[in-house]
Amino acid sequence: MKRIRLFFSALLLAGTLPLSATPLWGAEGIKGIISKVAAESGNYCHLKFPAIREETLWGHPVLKDPTDGDIIDFYGPCDYDPLGREEVRRQRAALIERMRPSGD
Repeated sequence: MKRIRLFFSALLLAGTLPLSATPLWGAEGIKGIISKVAAESGNYCHLKFPAIREETLWGHPVLKDPTDGDIIDFYGPCDYDPLGREEVRRQRAALIERMRPSGD
């Protein structure tokens, strides 16, 4: 009985660890930041980072190569993740808007 309890405790602990850890693809986005300048207040930053490759917006997001020239100028929280949910949603919406036929 003690072995079963120990097994389930270990299983529960192993299952909750990914919930508290930073996602691997989120950490990759921090490496992709080209520049980060904090405002005097320290609450906001001016970030520059490459856009997300369009073909990865619905799966595992990956930043474009900075030499492609598709750079995002962002003003907001200093801990902003260029591959986070908010940025993925924003770039998806922009892509859908660009693909929408114009209503002449």
